[in-house]
Amino acid sequence: MLNPLTRAMTHPDPIISLEIPVIQRIIQDETWLEGERRGRLVVSWDPVVREHVCEVVLRIGMELRRRVTAQAACDSGSSEPHVHGPRHDRAA
Repeated sequence: MLNPLTRAMTHPDPIISLEIPVIQRIIQDETWLEGERRGRLVVSWDPVVREHVCEVVLRIGMELRRRVTAQAACDSGSSEPHVHGPRHDRAA
């Protein structure tokens, strides 16, 4: 059976595939940080590491999705404009 990250990497949604490397980096970082806190090696599936990874992903999730979606649109050569914040009409 494939783990959830491996399954997501083969997901037909290209946005999810682009988010995976960021989430993998978060897992690596949180695993290393927890190991530093404890003063010994820690596995990535440690419950504390999992909790911290979930907290980070929940905190940055919306911004991560927005950034990855914008990058995917740029990479695909889309001619649609990309709005990076609220639109302010100068004529208003």
